[in-house]
Amino acid sequence: MTDGNGFLGGRLLVVAFEGWNDAGEAATGAVRTLKELLDVTQVAEVDPEVYFDYQFNRPTVSTNEDGQRRLEWPGAIMYGPSVPTVAGAPLAEDAQLHVSGSNAGNIYLLLGTEPSRSWKSFASEILDAALAADVTGIVFLGAMLADVPHTRPISIFVSSDNPAVRSELQIERSTYEGPVGILSVLSDLAEQLGIPTVSIWASVPHYVHNAPSPKAMLALIDKLEEIIDVVIPRGTLVTEAAEWQTGIDALAAEDDDMAAYINQLEQARDTVDSPEASGEAIAHEFEKYLRKRGDGRDGRDGRSGGPGGPGGSGGSGGPGTTPDGPRQS
Repeated sequence: MTDGNGFLGGRLLVVAFEGWNDAGEAATGAVRTLKELLDVTQVAEVDPEVYFDYQFNRPTVSTNEDGQRRLEWPGAIMYGPSVPTVAGAPLAEDAQLHVSGSNAGNIYLLLGTEPSRSWKSFASEILDAALAADVTGIVFLGAMLADVPHTRPISIFVSSDNPAVRSELQIERSTYEGPVGILSVLSDLAEQLGIPTVSIWASVPHYVHNAPSPKAMLALIDKLEEIIDVVIPRGTLVTEAAEWQTGIDALAAEDDDMAAYINQLEQARDTVDSPEASGEAIAHEFEKYLRKRGDGRDGRDGRSGGPGGPGGSGGSGGPGTTPDGPRQS
């Protein structure tokens, strides 16, 4: 590690991408929440003309507060603290404890859309910006669709390819082998460059894949708060998560098949001690998804919904895997 405080003590870059890795908009939603709460400013931006296919990721048009129409292009932007601070000091030299919130001035953010091409060049450009900012660790956020009930706590999985980080945070290494997304590419290059990485993934109920999931976003923020050593205000997110669950309850009450299926998921979750939370179960779920894609199915129809999985260091949900999931639409 780069300093005596380990992974938690340095400058951390928190990363989320729209697309494969963002079921329920949970990952990007968590980073956007941080962006709104932290005093950050733009420090780097990729040229979208180089990395994006606009027929696949189209620009959007919106109207600002002044009534002016503006185009927003897909891309990736890095934000850094307006006034960077030194790493948070431990409460005691012999204790692995940090002052709550002391690392707020050391948090950098990367928010973007998964690129369409030139991934190696894209990763190099992003990591060059991270090195220029003296980033000492990277946290990747992702969310995958899975066979989990919306009525139970969202399963969160954390893993790393870095031995020192695994020892410090008491997490495991992913053993997944198979197709990956941009998070894996960034993680692999970061580790080669000596920047340790961690991946945090949330499992989103696949039967509500078309709607944003504030409950999954809240779960990611809860875990992220532990990793980056910053207290993150929840604002209205707790209320929104409760309303999200109530809304799905209402839909299920009008659909006997959906209600029966959710009941099956609940029984599976309750019978075994959180089976969806195990790396082995998540690995099985993602492998099932990959088999469907191998049959020419794109994972977007109903049950096959497309689990998005974690990037390089962080497995699609934990110790057992590392997939990057499909594009969530």
